[in-house]
Amino acid sequence: MTFEEYQKLKDLISRHMDLYYNQDSPEISDAEYDALMRDLKAAEKEHPEWVSADSPTLRVGGSVRRENGVKIGHTVPMLSIEDLFTKEEVSDWVGKVLAAYPGCRFSVETKIDGLSMTLRYRGEGSGRMSLVLAETRGDGYTGEDVTANALTISSIPRTLPLPYPSLEVRGEVYMTREAFDRFNRIQEEKGQKQAANPRNLAAGTLRQLDPGITRERSLSFFAFNIQTGPDELMRSHSESMDVLEKAGMPVVYRESCGSAAEVLDAIDRIGDMRGSLPYDIDGAVVKIDDIALRSAFPSGAKYSSGHIAFKYPPEERVVVMDEIVTDVGRTGKLTFTGVFHDRETGGPARLCGTFVSRATLHNRDYINELKIGIGGEYLLYKSGEIIPKIKSCVKEPKEVFTPPEFCPKCGSRLKSEPGTADILCLNSACPAQISRNISYFTSVGCMNILGLGETIVDELVKEGYLSDCAGIYRLRERRDELVRAGIIGKEKNTDKILDAIERSKEASPVRLLTGLGIRNVGPSAAGTLMKKYRSLEALAAAGEEELTSLEDIGPTTARCVRDYFSDPGNLRLIEELKEAGVVTDMPEEESAGDELAGMTVAVTGTLPTLGRREANEMIERHGGKPTGSVSSKTSLLVAGEAAGSKLTKARELGVRVIDEDELRRICNEN
Repeated sequence: MTFEEYQKLKDLISRHMDLYYNQDSPEISDAEYDALMRDLKAAEKEHPEWVSADSPTLRVGGSVRRENGVKIGHTVPMLSIEDLFTKEEVSDWVGKVLAAYPGCRFSVETKIDGLSMTLRYRGEGSGRMSLVLAETRGDGYTGEDVTANALTISSIPRTLPLPYPSLEVRGEVYMTREAFDRFNRIQEEKGQKQAANPRNLAAGTLRQLDPGITRERSLSFFAFNIQTGPDELMRSHSESMDVLEKAGMPVVYRESCGSAAEVLDAIDRIGDMRGSLPYDIDGAVVKIDDIALRSAFPSGAKYSSGHIAFKYPPEERVVVMDEIVTDVGRTGKLTFTGVFHDRETGGPARLCGTFVSRATLHNRDYINELKIGIGGEYLLYKSGEIIPKIKSCVKEPKEVFTPPEFCPKCGSRLKSEPGTADILCLNSACPAQISRNISYFTSVGCMNILGLGETIVDELVKEGYLSDCAGIYRLRERRDELVRAGIIGKEKNTDKILDAIERSKEASPVRLLTGLGIRNVGPSAAGTLMKKYRSLEALAAAGEEELTSLEDIGPTTARCVRDYFSDPGNLRLIEELKEAGVVTDMPEEESAGDELAGMTVAVTGTLPTLGRREANEMIERHGGKPTGSVSSKTSLLVAGEAAGSKLTKARELGVRVIDEDELRRICNEN
């Protein structure tokens, strides 16, 4: 086989991969496809020098896993863009540029809410270029090699019909709202945790070890800058974007402007587009079009010169309250949800690209303060452009909502918790509490029983299969009955969930204690308690005063722990869990060293190999104290991809910032 024949074979297989994986319209059989792949592999075995990163043999979904944590030094730093929040600031910045360089033009572009990635292309000497490397932003100077995953993103060209020896393109990886909604629907059907927003899901997806997972989640890409390239592409930014677009590279929406007034008009037009775009944007970027002039307008060491970003204020809509739904949480606390419609359209309110018709109303003090009631009109916004919240009352209702006196699920009389605005159902047999307690116990942050989500738990409780958490470990005894009933699914899915239940027995006692749902005892408090007492039996014997003496365990938490273990029913539950084989004692080798003794360590962003819980457990094993925030008392910040505001604050306070590799070196866990 000649090199030209090899290239044609690559292109043919790539076309069929696209038809099969991305368009769901294959034109050849699996056998014919396999035969083509065998020919390609044989050619690459004979001529390994022909193999490049875009070879279909490296892009088979699930068959090739990238090596995690391979670091790549950026040839051009991938810095941030300085954010401005008022149009006056934007106008002043544009004015300074024009005062120094009259006639200068600007490119105003959509600021995609995703994560940055640089693509490196290399010329093949035949009038085209091939993608050879994709790298994440990392700390701005060193990123991670994600080439295998980038090759699964259909909007990223594997080759460009350009005659240059090399080219670096920077852009944004993002997830459309449609792809995000599809992912969450699938997660809900599986009973697994749903993603909070498209940006976070995109970040986690790009860094998956299995490229097949990245492909399944349908990421997208827009180019917004050329980092390095031939002189002809390093003069005018707009012209370079035109070249990329004509070559088949998707580029961000942009407008060319020559004055402050034109720039502000473009920002307004982009802002008006937010609701109609199929993806999220969080601002508009203004760039000096003449690339050579950018270095004359630096914004600081961490920002790209010659760029600024205008951040849009939160969107707001006036809504009319239609209904207030009362429910019972897993701890017995009443929850309130407002159901409303947009005053102007009569339908759900559209905010930040999604339709909203519900918002949490927290507690009775919140309801009274905002005068929430049926028929009232309220200003709605999204906190962090994610969580819908009521900001203020626009028109008062005829009467403010009054919480019920009796539990809507079991009919028991409700009680007010002293010193709080909370209303509680104290009936431990309340069906709502049973389902929510068990669902919480099985969740990812607790015993992590994959597949056993809230929907299935509700049905198991309703049909009498479950009445408490310990009953989960007796489900295997009724396996055949469950299969016949079809509550969990057919044989395959039932066995899969039963196996997940069996594996959960080996979970850390910290997870178990968290899963018991003791009020005010989350993962952090559970870690503190188990580090001290080492077993649930020892913790159950601890007095309230003794508990209060522990760091981070206040009087309220100590009282909740003591109340829980004073209940004979809870003690029986723990004994049943122990008899079922669930681990209730911490392992002897829990402490690994004191390298972080006396240090408070925060973690932010997505780390290469460690989840947040795993990182905190490592910190604790080595004598450190994990914290969820950054302050002057913070000793270290472990920063990963998309570190965000914690990283900014750490730098402002002079807190030492390290990455996962450095944390491992400190802890001798390389």
